Amino acid sequence: MTELKHYFAPTSLDQAVECLKDGDVTILAGGTDLTPQSQAGRVKIKHTLMNIRHIPQLSGITLEGREIRIGALATITEIMEHPLVKEHLPVLVEACDHFASDQIRNAGTIGGNICNASPAGDTLIPLLVLDASVELASMPEAKLYRHSMPLSTFFVGPGKTRKSLCELVTGVRIPLPAPGHVARFFKLGTRPALDISTISIGVAGTLKDGVLSNARVAFGAVAPTPVRAAQTEQALEGQRLDAATIEKVAAVARDEVKPIDDVRATAWYRKEMIHNITKRILSHVAQA
Repeated sequence: MTELKHYFAPTSLDQAVECLKDGDVTILAGGTDLTPQSQAGRVKIKHTLMNIRHIPQLSGITLEGREIRIGALATITEIMEHPLVKEHLPVLVEACDHFASDQIRNAGTIGGNICNASPAGDTLIPLLVLDASVELASMPEAKLYRHSMPLSTFFVGPGKTRKSLCELVTGVRIPLPAPGHVARFFKLGTRPALDISTISIGVAGTLKDGVLSNARVAFGAVAPTPVRAAQTEQALEGQRLDAATIEKVAAVARDEVKPIDDVRATAWYRKEMIHNITKRILSHVAQA
């Protein structure tokens, strides 16, 4: 049973973070995660429900210097269709295209997907390999305070992040990829979109003369959080993407992940799929 006592729909960021000072607040954006989770009893609605959908500072997709900023309220559909994202971040478009259904994409937000902190979150893997950071806002005293945190350090467990109760995720920032940047995403599930990932993989880097540098690799649904794969990145860094390298890196990837058995797959199957799909993705990257 809900203990909801107050409903608040702020129209400015200051109003929203002022409300969060109390700490006993549930945040509503698209509602595509919150609604089913609360109905199933997995999330308990707090005394105050705050609808943040009317805050202009949380919307939009813009180029700011050498970064693309995606507001927390940007929907998956908006991200898929935005010219800046299509031009500079096609791997994020690719992941969004495998995100649930059209109806969910039209309502679900990037901020919600990040804060839901699912180990299988579809946008989280491409964001990790793109070196994204999360914008946070709070009002510890009488002044608005903003800071950013690398997405790679943001997640601490299933459904858990380093965001405090008095902080609001306002957006995500992604550095503009360098010339020669390549990135690929793959999601394995029973169905391409309308399913939670059995595994997901993202690979990115700068490819020049067949050699990959600034390597980034991330895995989903193989750990309590979406993870950057440090050992796999190290094995890949500065290497020519020939058949021997690809086989070696895929073996490192298989040994690095520590998945569990669950209703979607066994740990053994996940490790084998990490090996096989890593080989496939690296072969595609080599042909870019």
